[in-house]
Amino acid sequence: MSTTPRLTALDALHRSLGATMTDFAGWDMPLRYGSERDEHNAVRTRAGLFDLSHMGEITVTGPQAVDLLDFALVGNISTVGNGRARYTMICQEDGGILDDLIVYRLGETEYMVVANASNAQIVLDALVARSGGFDAEVRDDRDAYALLAVQGPESPGILKQLTDADLDGLKYYAGLPGTVAGVPALIARTGYTGEDGFELFLKPEHAEGVWTALTEAGAGVGLIPCGLSCRDTLRLEAGMPLYGHELTTSLTPFDAGLGRVVKFEKPGDFVGRKALEAAAERAETAPPRKLVGLIAEGRRVPRAGMAVVAGDEVVGEITSGAPSPTLGEPIAMAYVDAAHAAPGTEGVGVDIRGTHEPYKVVALPFYKRQK
Repeated sequence: MSTTPRLTALDALHRSLGATMTDFAGWDMPLRYGSERDEHNAVRTRAGLFDLSHMGEITVTGPQAVDLLDFALVGNISTVGNGRARYTMICQEDGGILDDLIVYRLGETEYMVVANASNAQIVLDALVARSGGFDAEVRDDRDAYALLAVQGPESPGILKQLTDADLDGLKYYAGLPGTVAGVPALIARTGYTGEDGFELFLKPEHAEGVWTALTEAGAGVGLIPCGLSCRDTLRLEAGMPLYGHELTTSLTPFDAGLGRVVKFEKPGDFVGRKALEAAAERAETAPPRKLVGLIAEGRRVPRAGMAVVAGDEVVGEITSGAPSPTLGEPIAMAYVDAAHAAPGTEGVGVDIRGTHEPYKVVALPFYKRQK
């Protein structure tokens, strides 16, 4: 089996910009172009441009496409209107999370499921396996799309220069077909940064032209290219979960504090329903641990896997941690015993190489943009 990383359509452009590249889920992706802090702050205050072509697009079509998705996923996809999108999850029979997804309804009987790069094949295989008995086709469209994202407060003004699409009327978690810089694209008001922004699904051969046009359109307001490193600190500040950290097969959506995505009221059965009903009851009566935010009282940065402690007792585990450019101090998300999970809980620390560093328990998210 080949271990050669896959390259996006923008690989040569990233290298020409001096990007530091990294292997991510089998793809060679830009980690950063310069300063991670500068890229992070550009998205918070101006705009950043990302190549997200490693994400996994799977198209589901046919008369029973929605019935398949309602059975295969935990959300109620039958209530998603044309041109809208929904955040949801795909779970195992035991309720464990296989991946978190965005599902776009592209037409009357056509849907696009966008999976995380690391789980795209797993999600594809699961959808194919669950499609038996449904009049629907599951198609791997990962090679059919490049995905660019322009994120930040200046992103609407930048994109308006390149499209006649009604961006003002485009709601959050909605998408519409249009043209960007003269080429066809699905324009979606979605993102993973906590800021306003757009994700542009287009043909790979159009990616470089659209990237260049966005770069030129945003030059006057400070748009810069951004890598995966700042995307991680942006989503962490926004309290957004990352698969493999806050979400795993050993956790149900209720364990992750995201039980709202599970729709028991939808008609018919769905994979994992019985286990998830039990998980919902446990979460209501005696949740073992809760996902919380932690802010350092010192300067040492927590990392995934480090123990959260109260006195000599281990009461949780860090799932993600990093210095926060916006807050100016280290932050983390962690699963913590319910008895120590309330915001303001005192006496909680993180074991960083044998030293118990003091941390404050806070509600998520750490950062919320002003509307």
